[in-house]
Amino acid sequence: MDLFDSASVNDVGTPVDAHAPLAVRMRPRSIDEVVGQGHLLGPGQPLTRMIEGASSAASSVFLWGPPGIGKTTLAYLVARAGNRRFVEISAVSAGVKEVRAVIDEAKHRLVSDGQETVLFVDEVHRFSKTQQDALLPAVENRWVVLIAATTENPSFSVISPLLSRSLLLTLHPLESADVGALIDRALADERGFGGRVSLDDDAREAIIRLAGHDGRRSLTILEAAASGGGKRVTLADVEAAVDVYAVRYDRDGDQHYDVISAFIKSIRGSDVDAAMHYLARMLEAGEDPRFVARRLMICAAEDIGMADPSALQTATAAAQSVALVGMPEARIILAEAVVHLATAPKSNRAYLAINKAIADVRAGKIGAVPVHLRDQSVKASKIAAEQTGKNVPYIYPHDLPTGVAKQQYLPDELKDTVYYEPLERGFEAQITARMAKIRQLQGK
Repeated sequence: MDLFDSASVNDVGTPVDAHAPLAVRMRPRSIDEVVGQGHLLGPGQPLTRMIEGASSAASSVFLWGPPGIGKTTLAYLVARAGNRRFVEISAVSAGVKEVRAVIDEAKHRLVSDGQETVLFVDEVHRFSKTQQDALLPAVENRWVVLIAATTENPSFSVISPLLSRSLLLTLHPLESADVGALIDRALADERGFGGRVSLDDDAREAIIRLAGHDGRRSLTILEAAASGGGKRVTLADVEAAVDVYAVRYDRDGDQHYDVISAFIKSIRGSDVDAAMHYLARMLEAGEDPRFVARRLMICAAEDIGMADPSALQTATAAAQSVALVGMPEARIILAEAVVHLATAPKSNRAYLAINKAIADVRAGKIGAVPVHLRDQSVKASKIAAEQTGKNVPYIYPHDLPTGVAKQQYLPDELKDTVYYEPLERGFEAQITARMAKIRQLQGK
């Protein structure tokens, strides 16, 4: 458990320990230095008002988001407002006794001299129900300003009474530009390298990719790469610092499109090993796992289709899980989805069917809806019969033993058109047999 007076934490004009890690030395001192999270830090937003010291702002907040995006920093900034005392505890090591001790001290300070305490609980999802219950009186009576950080959805890991008394804010992963801004500031600012070290462009891009949207990690890599004492940090320095080969991969250039193309084509070609290779290349290069998950959903629908309908379910579940879990564990989820899709039977017939249907519609092959399929209200039926001279009754399929009615569904202009032609692969083979019987009953 660490206790600080907020005025001594990275305050303007306060010397920062030169031996502290670069990420600590570069911790933002004001809201203007925070990168990303623009959706939470605009004028009038609850978090902005807390940082500005507004007494009417929400007193307890849960910050949900991946590592290295500024959750601890935001807690520091709230503590700085109004000369609040800052107390940080980790849910990994703190027990109920430590929590209650902090609350008792916070209550004493509030009553004796009016000083508020910001209690920052890191990894709050690791707290047991008993530990979370211990926080309830302090939150309810505002003895502390609770700021709890979590990488897991609080709706599943935090007790309802505590969550209902707090504001839940979702933080987004840092964009590449945000991480780049942190690196550039560390190079220029006196708290960092003060312009004494330069960074090659390819080395900068490598750090951004290897950081994987994690601002703290980017500064850790930069500090390690510059530890040799030279005035210039090269790509080789970055590679040596993290002990990995910094994959050349321009997310806005040809490499991005070439690798994702090879990835999808490998799945389409049922080569699971090649697909796994390209997945690894993308992830190691810092590609957004959510982008990969979206492409898997498209691939499941386009290339596998009805040959294995469960493939889309797997891809969708993977996309949802990746968004909740994040890296590095997301790699396992993506790998499982890749194995399913690559080894599944393939069919693009549903994809071809909708494309053919859209082509006909765009070509003007529309036609009138058959009379018996139109709105069955008395007025609508009378108008349709008068306009067409037909009074064809609609046959309700459920009234027939086969469940299939011999009646026309397509407009006259497209009466015998076939769009969907299933293959004899996987589950679609069953559809082929079923459709043959259906079309026979329909008189096609």
